[in-house]
Amino acid sequence: MTPETKMSPAGGKSRAAMHELLAAFESFKDANDRRLKEIETRRSADPLLEEKINRIDTALHTAQSRLDRIALEAGRPALGAGGQGSEAKAAFAHFLRTGDAARLVEAKALSAGSPADGGHVAPPEIEALITARVREASPIRAIASVRQTGAGVFKKPVSLGGASAGWAAETAARPETDTSTLALIEFPAAELYAMPAATPALLDDALVNLEEWLADEVRDVFAEAEGAAFVNGDGTNKPRGFLNYPKAPLADQVWGEIGYVATGAAGAFPAEDPVDVLIDLIYAPGAAYRANARFVMNKASVSAVRKFKDSEGHYIWQPGLAAGQPATLMGYPVTEAEDMPDIGANAFSIAFGDFERGYLIVDRQGVQILRDPYSAKPYVLFYTTRRVGGGVQDFNAIKLLRFAAE
Repeated sequence: MTPETKMSPAGGKSRAAMHELLAAFESFKDANDRRLKEIETRRSADPLLEEKINRIDTALHTAQSRLDRIALEAGRPALGAGGQGSEAKAAFAHFLRTGDAARLVEAKALSAGSPADGGHVAPPEIEALITARVREASPIRAIASVRQTGAGVFKKPVSLGGASAGWAAETAARPETDTSTLALIEFPAAELYAMPAATPALLDDALVNLEEWLADEVRDVFAEAEGAAFVNGDGTNKPRGFLNYPKAPLADQVWGEIGYVATGAAGAFPAEDPVDVLIDLIYAPGAAYRANARFVMNKASVSAVRKFKDSEGHYIWQPGLAAGQPATLMGYPVTEAEDMPDIGANAFSIAFGDFERGYLIVDRQGVQILRDPYSAKPYVLFYTTRRVGGGVQDFNAIKLLRFAAE
């Protein structure tokens, strides 16, 4: 099968999904314009119209998710027809099917060690496959910096400022300049595990790619746990989420705190000019951070801001114009992270900034898999573990919107 033949169905699906998304957005704009006009003339909107808008809003989310999924599937490389993997990878696949670890030793696949409980370190190809699958489903991992380490704790020195520079002629003396103040931040890697189950029939089926099956099985479990930790984790046996750090108004923020902008209304956007607070949030980070900045919020918050217009009457939310391209809010990409809190009193429901510079994810090298055919007969359990850490590395890069009077 040629690449062109393989790509054509995906291209057709992509065009259909894009057409569905744009049609839903046009319907949404039409219905919301009528809602706004009714509010202006009658001080309230027809409940049936509100219900219709909510239905279209749900359809918009569905269409956007479908388009994103098609883009991810189209971007995956095609699997080889066999015989192309490393000796260690082939030996590990044999171990997954049969439980026979003899080939692993022969292939020297245990260079990273094997724990006493019988688990084995997966070859790099399988580890990379699992990591790639998790990245597809983990919204914060997709936008943050990711580092790999062989140690249990990743330590990073950061500059708190204070360095200075000077000008001098070609032959003039160069006085010593001030040195910067440094701080050491640590990112410990915590253990994350999943335990998918396979039937004997699945393991006996030679046409089933077990590496792909395992990666897909642990993807959603790992991504869900990671997503919650990267946003709200307390740092105890898990990564520390960016919402777990101390927070302060922008004028009072110091290193170690996340700065925020208040909406001026308790638990809501202000009734008049709600877009202004989003503009304030955009200009909260420094100019150096805005070039690669994006909004992060959950689906309910997206539904709220989707109804806003700018001073010229244009909707500030726009769908992506191509498969794989995110929706934008006032020109900046939007990442939906369902672990962000809903809009409510004193909630920090919307984040904005350069998450690649602001948040660091640390993956300790080595995915371990323990094959257990005894605990849940007739099923075979695959106890899969990886070590992940995370935390804020630049407190100036991420800002929050607080739904409060101040």
